[in-house]
Amino acid sequence: MGNDSLYQKSNFNRIGEFKKLSSEAFRAFGDFDQKALSEGLLNSKVKELMAVAIAHVTGCPYCIEDHVKRAKKKEVSKEEMAEAIMVATALKAGSALAHSINALNAYDDIEEEALYKKSYLNRFNEFSSIGGEAFKAFGTFDVQAMKAGKLSVKEKELIAIAIAHVTGCPYCIEVHVKGAKKAGVTKEEMAEAIMVATALKAGSALAHGVNALNAYDE
Repeated sequence: MGNDSLYQKSNFNRIGEFKKLSSEAFRAFGDFDQKALSEGLLNSKVKELMAVAIAHVTGCPYCIEDHVKRAKKKEVSKEEMAEAIMVATALKAGSALAHSINALNAYDDIEEEALYKKSYLNRFNEFSSIGGEAFKAFGTFDVQAMKAGKLSVKEKELIAIAIAHVTGCPYCIEVHVKGAKKAGVTKEEMAEAIMVATALKAGSALAHGVNALNAYDE
């Protein structure tokens, strides 16, 4: 019987095969990825923390392995890593909860053409009465995850913006861009965070290409 494991560290060694199979696109992605993660207005330590957090949202075990090791080399502590992961957890869960606004609109037969409006966020508080203890518990968790700790509020809001672009939640983008701006994040820093998110989301797809190679070659 062959190896039944779909994820092994050694699988990632096959990633280089894409250099031959799709050479120009692979090289272009590699160049983009390197530039997105390199030092800029945001230092490389913060970018690697972002990468670790985002990898937990994309669910890519190869990316987690790679970026945790890179982050450790940048002297990220285990506690800082844990805080970044808690932000990722809050944003991934928050994205699902934020879309409950759409569920309320659909349930109440609201026939407006626009599926997303800033004003729809006003309905979110309705869950305080219909969402029960779970809604309140999430709210407490979300506040705690975004509080300053080993990471500053600014750093956490930058991570939140990046993750909101991975989850594709327009409400989360709206809320956390505003929060980041209040925390002193510049438009240029925000753009760098979004580039990290873009690189990690694309990188997750590419990393899983090693599973495709394994499946194709069986």
